[in-house]
Amino acid sequence: MKNLKGALICFEETNIKPNYSALAREYNVDRRTAKKMYLGLCKSKKKRVKASKLDKYQELIKTKLSIPGVTMKAVYEYIKSNVDNNIGTYSNFKKYVSKNKDLLIPKKTEVHPRFETDYGEQLQYDWKGPITLHTKSGKEITFYIFSTTLSASRMHTYEVSEFMTREMVQICLINCFKKIGGIPKYILTDNMSSIVNYSKHEFVPEFKAFCKDIGVKPLKCKVRHCETKGKVENCNKFVNWLLPYDYEFDNEEELKNIMNRINDQINSQVNGTTNMPPISLFNIEKEYLKALPKQDILDYYTNNMIPAKVSNESLVYYKGSKYSVPPKYINQTLKLKEIDNKLQIYYNTTLVTIHEITNQKIQYHDQDYIECLRHSMPYKDDDELARMAEKNLKLLSRLTKERKDDNNEI
Repeated sequence: MKNLKGALICFEETNIKPNYSALAREYNVDRRTAKKMYLGLCKSKKKRVKASKLDKYQELIKTKLSIPGVTMKAVYEYIKSNVDNNIGTYSNFKKYVSKNKDLLIPKKTEVHPRFETDYGEQLQYDWKGPITLHTKSGKEITFYIFSTTLSASRMHTYEVSEFMTREMVQICLINCFKKIGGIPKYILTDNMSSIVNYSKHEFVPEFKAFCKDIGVKPLKCKVRHCETKGKVENCNKFVNWLLPYDYEFDNEEELKNIMNRINDQINSQVNGTTNMPPISLFNIEKEYLKALPKQDILDYYTNNMIPAKVSNESLVYYKGSKYSVPPKYINQTLKLKEIDNKLQIYYNTTLVTIHEITNQKIQYHDQDYIECLRHSMPYKDDDELARMAEKNLKLLSRLTKERKDDNNEI
């Protein structure tokens, strides 16, 4: 087509009338096409600028859009409801506003200067979740991640928890302090509901007492100014590294091991701001941290009541092992307390059961297991259920022992 156009230009410049039929055969087009091109009829027509029914509301639209916080949708609905019900669709309204740039008043951009803190000065912390993953067998596990970041070195730690209660915040902070080997001057978070009284805009008395005992001063961000703790917010993006492990782990313990590996990887990667891996700067920052408080203070808070949800196997998880409770508590949240190497399990203030704390992965009380069998096989009598329980518990004990021995050999 370009060659045809060039030939027609030559005819026009030499003022020779072309043979349209010959041109049509030579360039394999219709003769009428060749004629239209020569006569200039193939040139694109100029688009008509049609008036819009919104033109008469330009000033009104501009005035309403200038109101701080107002949205385009709100202005559209206002005009449609109060001025003219026949102004067209919201899609056309958006196009009209977009074409008329003067209707949109540029919003004022808030300035957030970057603040850096000295070594040992501040630790930021936050929750991430809920996160749902599945074991290889398809069991669904829902949990939360407690993420902390030392502001100077960007050293990160993660803790896995089933709950976001005040007790778990305190336990996760203590675990973090143990990992980093000391305590900063300040800990910073947002208005976390479990530890902040919204009506008084201050930390709850129990958390303030905890911080006083530990030897750290709690701070919180201003309302709607969570960018103040941006370092830990950026760190939370790495939780997405967990997602590829869906259906790739056997149990909660293996999930925690995966988290620890990811944690090490994060701390070994170069940070975009400091141009250093967090682990390298942490070797400097740890010298500025205050010493941990006495062990009895740490034990008081870590051995306090810990919430735990009862699985459909009638088990609760505690420090790498599972302990049985009566099946009537399945899907209930109980509280755990460790005293003298014994695990006490409570429902509200009622003591449900007590277990010896051992390295055995699964521990059933005989009666708890019999009750589980009775729920699944109500047609069997007590003697038969007792025999089945004795046999299965022996097999279970041997199986967990064999797995432990295998792991030791590896």
